Amino acid sequence: MTKQPDDWLDDVPDNEEEDEEIIWVSKSEIKRDAEELKRLGAELVELSKNSLDKIPLDDDLRAAIELAQKIKKEGRRRQLQLIGKMLRSREEDPIRQALDKLKNRHNQQVALFHKLEVLRDRLIETGDDAMPDVLALYPDADRQQLRQMIRNAQKEKATNKPPKASRQIFQYLRELAEAF
Repeated sequence: MTKQPDDWLDDVPDNEEEDEEIIWVSKSEIKRDAEELKRLGAELVELSKNSLDKIPLDDDLRAAIELAQKIKKEGRRRQLQLIGKMLRSREEDPIRQALDKLKNRHNQQVALFHKLEVLRDRLIETGDDAMPDVLALYPDADRQQLRQMIRNAQKEKATNKPPKASRQIFQYLRELAEAF
């Protein structure tokens, strides 16, 4: 069988599959990713020691973060650059998930505190009218102790004294919420 002029195309390897596997990333996208990792590093630097313990970090990265917490001004900026560079070679998903979990817990705590403040203010304003709501939320609440704190808070408010009893009510509600 003789080859026709167009048959030479059959001998050329098909490179279309290889072209699909190569993903081209623009220089701008690389820079955006690097900036995002620097922001992640900055978030990690702002965490307390206890919060850092809850994030899966290797020893080198943790040491770099702890050093950045001690440094100020230009040195801190350069250390954040280094942390961002270190994060490029590590798996960032577990770190982000742990950080999101910490943030969510903080947001839940803030929401709970707002809820307790509203409940405390309602107790002080309305007295016994708000008591069924508290007992429905926290059945273990000591009704007599709570009434005494409410009376003290109402007296303090009437005489323009510092809100010591009001803080006690909030603390008591918080203890009930944490025990629940």
